[in-house]
Amino acid sequence: MLVVGDGCTDDSETVVARIGDPRVRWVNLPERFGHQSGPNNEGLRQAAGDLIAYLGHDDLWLPHHLSLLVTAIERSGDDMAHSLVARVYPNGDVRPATSGPDFGSWVPPSCTLHRRSVTQTIGGWRDYREIELTPEMDLWQRAGKAGLRFTTVPRLTAIKFPASLRRDVYRIRPCHEQAEWLARIRSEPDIEAVTLGRIIADGYDVRTMTYRKLASRFVTQTIARLRRRFAQRWMRVVFPSRKNPGLVAAQRFKGL
Repeated sequence: MLVVGDGCTDDSETVVARIGDPRVRWVNLPERFGHQSGPNNEGLRQAAGDLIAYLGHDDLWLPHHLSLLVTAIERSGDDMAHSLVARVYPNGDVRPATSGPDFGSWVPPSCTLHRRSVTQTIGGWRDYREIELTPEMDLWQRAGKAGLRFTTVPRLTAIKFPASLRRDVYRIRPCHEQAEWLARIRSEPDIEAVTLGRIIADGYDVRTMTYRKLASRFVTQTIARLRRRFAQRWMRVVFPSRKNPGLVAAQRFKGL
């Protein structure tokens, strides 16, 4: 497993060293790139495994994540695979994050796995400052245009905490939400079913919502979408000057 820092100047290296496992290796970029795509490419360059998976620095995998995706891609013979992700909002709401299985949809890197030959064929992650799409959508679309095959695993295997919805998250660097969810993952064997049930129960059926709840949902979703839209535009101009504590990039798990 490669833990790739984006020019980290904090104690990230020390934290990784405490794991005490020779299969976990710390790599730090000499200069900060400013986006996950930079560390991802370094991870791809150093990876020795045939299969590549990604874990964002503030996301979590459920215990069955790798085993399900590896099994799916080996059985199907496809080039790429992705699972379902739960997106956790700052107010505690949980929503599905994966937009769809096709190459034109937004699929978070933390729920994807691909053969190393994919990026060897189409090239790695592109600089976010030079493309209109997000780097992950750009990569998936290039894979689709190259005729590569994508399989979907209909299981919840990852938890995402969008940084764009958490003000000053890179400055404050909180981890209480991840700690709470990690404790649940370790103690609740049915965490996947419970989380999916909550997503369904919280609901997308507007016919059962009170007007107050419907109005609140509308306002919340509108604000979140506007923030994401402005964040993407702002990031291209301002993000290079932000202090980023580091991003976890490509994971190598040959033999794990």
